[in-house]
Amino acid sequence: MATLLLELGAAFAAIALAGSLARALGQSVIPFYILAGLVVNPFVLGTLGLPAIEDREVITVLAELGIVFLLFFLGLEFSFEQLLASGDRMTRVGLLDIVVNFPVGVGLGLALGWTPIEAVVLGGIVYISSSAVITKSLIDLGWIANAESEPVLGTLVFEDLAIAVYLALLAALLGGTADLGAALVDVAVVAGFFLALVLAVAVGGGWFERMLAIRSNELFVLRAVALAVLIAGAALAIGASEAVAAFFVGMGFSSTDHVHRLETLLVPLRDVFAAVFFFWIGLRTDPRLVVGVAVPLALAVVLTAPAKFVSGYYGGRLYDLDDRRSVRVACSLVTRGEFSLIIAALAATQGTGPVLTETVPAFAVGYVLVMSVLGTTLMDSAGTVERLLEPVLPG
Repeated sequence: MATLLLELGAAFAAIALAGSLARALGQSVIPFYILAGLVVNPFVLGTLGLPAIEDREVITVLAELGIVFLLFFLGLEFSFEQLLASGDRMTRVGLLDIVVNFPVGVGLGLALGWTPIEAVVLGGIVYISSSAVITKSLIDLGWIANAESEPVLGTLVFEDLAIAVYLALLAALLGGTADLGAALVDVAVVAGFFLALVLAVAVGGGWFERMLAIRSNELFVLRAVALAVLIAGAALAIGASEAVAAFFVGMGFSSTDHVHRLETLLVPLRDVFAAVFFFWIGLRTDPRLVVGVAVPLALAVVLTAPAKFVSGYYGGRLYDLDDRRSVRVACSLVTRGEFSLIIAALAATQGTGPVLTETVPAFAVGYVLVMSVLGTTLMDSAGTVERLLEPVLPG
């Protein structure tokens, strides 16, 4: 226990130091948290013979809580009525996003000489954006209540629902077509879970209001955290996205009189756990493996970053946004994260052959690291990006 506490203390110290350095340099904290995890992991410090921080289960759980709280706060910003009103646009930006970006990964995989299933795995890894990283950046930049957040949110929700179906079908493909029926059952269970959650949010406004009607701040926080984590855990247990589940719980509270109190009391929890999530990405990255996949990684970054930018820009235009806000949408969606790592983990555990068990996991961690840094940097520099692209933007 003492060793575990010491490692947790060292992890928080590294995160705090990275955050202070980022603030001193006037940069986003996200890349610095990721790089802090990378520097102190066993693949870097350990190989130098220095004490390193292990990727232990407790850190993984804290990182999961970071995803839950980030998406919970995103849900607080949107009411159920807003979601219904933007349903048609959300579907269109989601379809545009998947039609543009998924084939890029599949095509790259085939061009590298991979099998069709291996290429489909690569398609999923490069298609899905990071809900957690993007939400944190939206909050840090103060864009969360702006018009550009709606197409970003629509794309993220569509992606998270699509990836739940994708993961079930991919597991069947990797395990053999004999399991296709079981995969379809899994998809139906996930769809039923989210339908029940949407109905609860639609008709349960009074229940959400009464649940938090208590003076004690301690019990108020405990009730909100308990509901968000329980629903997120249930989602994970059936193979659904904990991020989408937490988003709907936040949306359930968005129409109550407790929104301001939730934001005030839960912000410290959200920021601490979110920082651990970004640190955790770096902690599990072995830079030596990333070097071994440098060629496909470079090709993927060159091809998929512009593709995501283009689909994001036109997604903003589908919401009738001007160039400035559409460029913000485009910059926001470049980041990849947690789901790319989940897809790679599934390929490594259920797939066969060196591509799925060795190349894909190494590619995924390097890709997430590069795209996280690139995406957050683009969001920070959205104004400069718009000025550079102004001559070629349709206007």
